Amino acid sequence: MSNQFPTVGVIGAGQLARMSVAPAAALGVNLLLLANNSDDSAAQITNHIVGDYRDLETVRAFAKKCDVITFEHELIPLSIIKTLEADGVVVRPGSASFIYSQDKAAMRDRLANFPSPKYAVVTNAQEVTEFPVIAKTITGGYDGRGVWKLNSYEELASILKEVGKVLIEELIDFDFEIAVMVARSPHGQATTWAPTQTVQQDGICTMTISPAPQLSNEMSEKAQKLALDIANEIGVVGVMAVEIFVKGDEFFLNELAMRPHNSGHWTIEGSVTSQFEQHLRAVLDLPLGNPAMTAPIAVMGNILGAEKKDMYRPYLHLMARTPNLKFHHYKKDVRPGRKIGHVNLLGDNLVELTQEVQHALDYMSGEIDE
Repeated sequence: MSNQFPTVGVIGAGQLARMSVAPAAALGVNLLLLANNSDDSAAQITNHIVGDYRDLETVRAFAKKCDVITFEHELIPLSIIKTLEADGVVVRPGSASFIYSQDKAAMRDRLANFPSPKYAVVTNAQEVTEFPVIAKTITGGYDGRGVWKLNSYEELASILKEVGKVLIEELIDFDFEIAVMVARSPHGQATTWAPTQTVQQDGICTMTISPAPQLSNEMSEKAQKLALDIANEIGVVGVMAVEIFVKGDEFFLNELAMRPHNSGHWTIEGSVTSQFEQHLRAVLDLPLGNPAMTAPIAVMGNILGAEKKDMYRPYLHLMARTPNLKFHHYKKDVRPGRKIGHVNLLGDNLVELTQEVQHALDYMSGEIDE
């Protein structure tokens, strides 16, 4: 009987793949990962093959063992995805949409009709006359890396010397940032979760609050429609995060991520269908699940590595203090600033929820000891 269940091949074996293991197991779906090494977060707990995702023949051999291929990062060369598709492999999301999570300039051009900051691709600092601006590497870059706020021609010239070409964007003095998680299946069924407000520190998301507390109901519906329209426009299959700056009653599209995303981790306990289960349903073209929230408010806190290395002992204090707190550890080496896990807390009192989550983060990092 078991061979009737498909095998989903995931390129990458980090925490996003790790959090896909439980819903895959619940559905009876086989997961097979292409990992960098057996110590990777997800490779520790499920079937995997160790290999280089940048090597075409390695990926081809991996794909032969799978019914569908999907991704947990944007780093695989687009040429490899296109070759797999030419070989007849089912790849979701496909190259025609995946490019927009890899190439920021292509994304800006394709989605120029959606509300966006003014932008230009530049190779010469003299092409920019007004500062400050935001500069981004066109490919790569995440968690604040590959993104700079530049105040002068000299700063831009220095960056261009290093990377040769950048995407320059108008600096939006936004009120806050949201992310809308959306899922779409091959036959066009689509769902979206409540918009999430993201709290950033040094370019890294430290906390998310769902539904976004500063967003009116009308703006919330508008944000969800925007995300669904973008998903339809580019034909994405799977889960996608649409990051949006909010200024007054205006939206400015920031970036796309075509995979489960940090801003959707709250859905594990906070939604009837988590982003990880929904992604599996979407890439397998199963009917999508209900994205409704299971509580009025869901707060997620990212546990960032610090000097404290023992991540198990804090359970004694935190579980006793806050029994409703849910822990998700990625079993990655603890390094300063690295996302090594997250906590989720559900309820109806925003102040209490954010205070308890912040306490947990401070305690786990060693900033406080009571």
